[in-house]
Amino acid sequence: MHWQDEGYLLSKNNFDENSIIIEAFTLHHGKYNGIVYGGSSRKQKRNFQIGNKILLNWKSKGQNKPGYFNIELLEAISPLFFDDKKRSICILAAASFLKILLPERQINKKIYNSFEKMLNNLKLDNWINLYIYWELSLIKQLGFEINLLTANNPIKINNKLFTIPDLLLKNDIDKNSNNEIRDALIFNKNLLMENLIIPNRLKFPLFRNILESYYI
Repeated sequence: MHWQDEGYLLSKNNFDENSIIIEAFTLHHGKYNGIVYGGSSRKQKRNFQIGNKILLNWKSKGQNKPGYFNIELLEAISPLFFDDKKRSICILAAASFLKILLPERQINKKIYNSFEKMLNNLKLDNWINLYIYWELSLIKQLGFEINLLTANNPIKINNKLFTIPDLLLKNDIDKNSNNEIRDALIFNKNLLMENLIIPNRLKFPLFRNILESYYI
């Protein structure tokens, strides 16, 4: 079996002395993992930064058999933000959510396109606000939609009350204090925990907690 697709690198782990196992979110094949032979070599290592856009060539002996990738770098996204710890952690947090929340090999072009747009928005000054809205869109795409503009405040989820933060209720997304940003991140965390993380017995991503800690 063979296919070619574009995608974003979500995770990587050592496999043996020269190879790695990667997980990527692709446009036409969903979330896939496989071996990259020679992926830990000095020549290839720079390509495997979380969040980078890559071209994947997948080969396997069958649909449900383990397989391997040959990859080409399409866009080096993560290196653009190596000197910006907040944006770098944001990429790692978003990739972690997709890794733990998306089903294997299930196509979801809406989530793919919104993730791609969010990465492009990291170049903007109000990137953190747009990331927060991306989290809400991810929650919606995974089946838990809440209309914040018409909902009662506080809202009740699983018999618990949560106050909708000001950042999500006002139109000006360019001028927000650290406290307002942190309140919005905590609100999203509660939605994720109550609707997705706790019911599926998942662990909330460490990188997302780190991102939140930057806005004290």
